[in-house]
Amino acid sequence: MKPARFAYFQPDSVDEAVACLRENGGEARVLAGGQSLLVLMNRRQIRPTALVDLKRVRGLDYLVRDGEGLRIGALTRHIDIENADDPQIRTAFGVLPESARLIGHLPIRTRGTFGGSIAYADPRAEWCLLAVLLDAEVVVVSEDGSRTVPAKDFFTGAHQSAARWDEIVAEVRFPHPAPNAALVEFGIQQGDLPVVAASAAVDLDARGRIASARIALGGVADRPVRANGAEKAAVGSVPDGRLLDHLAQLASKELDPPADPRTDGHDRKELATVLVARALRASIARGATAGTGATPRTGATPGTSATAGTGRQADHQKAEDR
Repeated sequence: MKPARFAYFQPDSVDEAVACLRENGGEARVLAGGQSLLVLMNRRQIRPTALVDLKRVRGLDYLVRDGEGLRIGALTRHIDIENADDPQIRTAFGVLPESARLIGHLPIRTRGTFGGSIAYADPRAEWCLLAVLLDAEVVVVSEDGSRTVPAKDFFTGAHQSAARWDEIVAEVRFPHPAPNAALVEFGIQQGDLPVVAASAAVDLDARGRIASARIALGGVADRPVRANGAEKAAVGSVPDGRLLDHLAQLASKELDPPADPRTDGHDRKELATVLVARALRASIARGATAGTGATPRTGATPGTSATAGTGRQADHQKAEDR
């Protein structure tokens, strides 16, 4: 099929882009790679009256350290994150380049953008999940100026966000290093979005006990979610295998996943339990390998684990857009 007729704009700046949105009164869509948007338009599932293409806008393509944190411009492509060679980024935010490899296939990673994926707000997407896990902040811009929205508040439903119709996602900020963060996922077919994904970031204290734990899941609700009960239960405990399995069970008990044509809610809860346990083990193993935590008592093999135990060795997601 072909899309319905639409007007097409190629602004040269953010100011011009947001002016185009305002002029089209909520019927325009932003094109920032198009790996999701154009598919929906070709199927006529959405029929915007105008497209505002950001490809000529300069200054939104970057991946830079900001003190201890990291800033990613909206037009940064998945492949640029995957190939990031800054050793500080690799050390402090290694989960990002590792997870980029899970996104779709190479052509998608080459064209799709980080900000587009965030704006599209798919509840299974890796970038959305990691934004919630790592307490990221989303910067959106309109003719009225810019504002910052915590990731936990930005995603409001499946393909829905706190961004208004006249706002553009400009940047995502990760305020704190996450050297131990890990992401695992399960998908039915290579290149698809995962059925369920789980991520964890565990820090141990000098005694080898859990000082803090963050756990987030995708594909189990209409947005990425944190497992707050399991996070609280983890603190102060020795991270042995029994504890991690218990935390995974706690995390899944908090869930009421929706069914879809491929899986029912029970299947997703089972997957969530398995993947949370794997993500926790991977995070603790990473800390041990980097020397930032005590030797794990989980039986996990230290190493980079973005794809560990996913049921396949690479690629996922369809990337981008909004």
